[in-house]
Amino acid sequence: MEYFRSGLKTVLGAPTPGTQPTGPETVERLVSRVSTSTLLEDRRDACRALKALSKKYRLEVGAQGMDVLRQVLELDCADCEIIGYCLDTLCNITSNEIFEEEGETNINMNVNVGEQFTEMFLKNEKNVAVVLGFLEEYDFRVRWPAVKLLTSLLANKPKEIQDIILVSPMGVSKLMDLLLENREIIRNDALLLLINLTKSNANIQKIVAFENAFDRLFDVIKDEGYTDGGIVVEDCLLLMLNLLKNNTSNINFFKEGSYIQKMSPMFLLPDNIEEIGWSPQKASNMHCVLQLVRTLVSPNNPVQIITACQKTMRNTNLLEALCGILMASGVPADILTETINTVGEVIRGNLTNQEYFANVTAPSNPPRPAIVVLLMSMVNEKQPFQLRCAVLYCFECFLFKNEIGQEQVVQTLLPSAAGATTLTTGQLLCSGIFSADPLSNWFSAVALSHTLLENPAQKEQLLRVLLATNLGAQPVSLLHQCAVYLQHTSKLQSKIGMLMLLAMWMSHCPPAVKIFLTVPGAMAFLTAQTSASEYDNNEELLQGLCAFIMGLCVAFNDNSEKNYSKENLSQLIEKRVSIETYCKKLGEISRHEVYAKAAKQPQIKAKHSSELLLEFEFCKLFKALEGVIIQALGVQRDLSNGLSELSLSEHENALLIQYKELIRDQDKKLHDLQKEIHTMKRENKSLEAQIDELSQTNSQLNDHNTLLKAQLSTGANITSNEPVAAAAPLLAAAPDQGLLDKVNRLESELLEKNEELERLRGDQDNLLTLLTDQDTKLCCFKSKLRELGETIEDSDGNSGESDNES
Repeated sequence: MEYFRSGLKTVLGAPTPGTQPTGPETVERLVSRVSTSTLLEDRRDACRALKALSKKYRLEVGAQGMDVLRQVLELDCADCEIIGYCLDTLCNITSNEIFEEEGETNINMNVNVGEQFTEMFLKNEKNVAVVLGFLEEYDFRVRWPAVKLLTSLLANKPKEIQDIILVSPMGVSKLMDLLLENREIIRNDALLLLINLTKSNANIQKIVAFENAFDRLFDVIKDEGYTDGGIVVEDCLLLMLNLLKNNTSNINFFKEGSYIQKMSPMFLLPDNIEEIGWSPQKASNMHCVLQLVRTLVSPNNPVQIITACQKTMRNTNLLEALCGILMASGVPADILTETINTVGEVIRGNLTNQEYFANVTAPSNPPRPAIVVLLMSMVNEKQPFQLRCAVLYCFECFLFKNEIGQEQVVQTLLPSAAGATTLTTGQLLCSGIFSADPLSNWFSAVALSHTLLENPAQKEQLLRVLLATNLGAQPVSLLHQCAVYLQHTSKLQSKIGMLMLLAMWMSHCPPAVKIFLTVPGAMAFLTAQTSASEYDNNEELLQGLCAFIMGLCVAFNDNSEKNYSKENLSQLIEKRVSIETYCKKLGEISRHEVYAKAAKQPQIKAKHSSELLLEFEFCKLFKALEGVIIQALGVQRDLSNGLSELSLSEHENALLIQYKELIRDQDKKLHDLQKEIHTMKRENKSLEAQIDELSQTNSQLNDHNTLLKAQLSTGANITSNEPVAAAAPLLAAAPDQGLLDKVNRLESELLEKNEELERLRGDQDNLLTLLTDQDTKLCCFKSKLRELGETIEDSDGNSGESDNES
């Protein structure tokens, strides 16, 4: 009897005595237990066990238990312990990291299991609302795993979670309340969650800001010790940066809410900072708070907001504190670099702040203006490259819309009756232009060009500057020496820097053009460069700049030099270069990759010194004058003054016909392209519809694929062909042949397993038949023995009528 009972259990899939169920089998039984048990204690124990298995058997727990776990969150929401187990389990199966417990099970899988389960969880948006609701539960076992689960979901599907939380009633408010948590681990994880939630979403940024985010964050920063605090301070500052960057509404709210004043304590340094040094965390915190200041006064912001923030920073002594860090000793190089950039943007275009900065004195012996000390670093080739770039940017910001500052710099180069012996800004720039270091040449040339920016008066004043080239030789003008240096230097970076300075100087300044034309060999050098046909590295950029200078000599020529009048220069370009070649060379500037990079923003951003070629203000100048030069050369003729094709020269007439043919050809191409675009738009709509349909199909296939993988890996008995039948319509819609060959191979395997199952069922039926016959015979024998007066006991020790119950 026992033999047949043990055989029956084996056929039905139960473990034989002495064997343990596998992990996947255990997961299956636990899921069933959670689903069917009526006692809360049983469901709780099963959920605890699922949590323990959710890392090692993530695929099985997620595929089989996802729906059951979601039901528990809704039905057993009053029990904090079971809810905590479910939230932790969901957090594990949706995580995008690979756990050590998994081993090699899922390492080689192409799909991101956590992302797949996140997508399945988000199929019903109410699930996220349920998790948000648990944030109101104070119990640590519920609130903390709820925060972790939302963080995991957000990491996998940021856009979807942002959209759900945005429309969820009080969703953002529930998250903001977590910043008031006295349990630091929950508050800190909530900070990380909010940092990810507010990325690239202006609407959420506005809601978070108006939920008193800044007040709460500054309270946390104060409690943590400002910049001396730990990584929590950095997280608070990162969240503020997310709320303010490219968000004009929040910047205005920050300014009007008097939050700029609350930043001032973060810039106060202890007197013994040089002794105690800067910890890595303090440096990170200071870097973030400097970024915060720059976000408020970024040149990309509206002018009225920049001006208001700059004024507040001056009135609250924040600018003074920044200058204190600038002149302090022992400041790390990266922090000093970022402070220089920050000071530059705080004073940029604000005359009052620029005047304040001009009067800042470095604690040196003898005392020197801070500007002079900074320029000394810029022209010193031993200083870090990024620091030198920051000094140039700060100097440019100091001169931006500052005619007084421009004049002061130029005046330091002019002859003075006082005979000053102190080192000046002009002397530093002049020595840097002609130094042996190409990078110093470039920095100094660009810096000096900003003293002339939109200031015609200083262009003429700078023409008065004379240099003594050799002992006893006649002094020459600074512009003359720049033109000579341009011809003799072999460094590309030096040439480009000098050409940009000359372009800024000669534009709208005929006297400067006249002096340049009188320099021996100057026009011959430009002509040779512009007519050259060989390209080497960035030589095409150099040739384009030379063409630009030649164009300026034509456009701003007052004809005072007879040999180089407008007409003569135009003929020189036409005969020695040709108009077509000249226009092509001129266009090389705007087509060059460095032009697009330099024209984006005023700040110089480069990782290596070789990347410094063009500069922001020069790009603006070129864009404004390119058309003026072409028109001055006569390429664009105005035929409305009575001229006709018959009155043009043979060359001009041929050129006009050529342009007409070009216009007709372009017009035809434009017409054809418009028709093609119209056709492509129709096809695009059709393709978009197909893509939407295929996306839905792919999502369903992924879900079925995940479930079937779990079933195959557990070796569970498949009792029906329902999964295959459910997937069959999807196969018909899937266009990927490789995928079809795969839910086909799997179907074949499932059919084979079903056939094997049917054979096992047949064997089971035979055994049941034998067992029934045996039991019938046994009962008959027992009855006869009792009739003969024998006492019969069964294997359980019972006797009498109890046998009949079997």
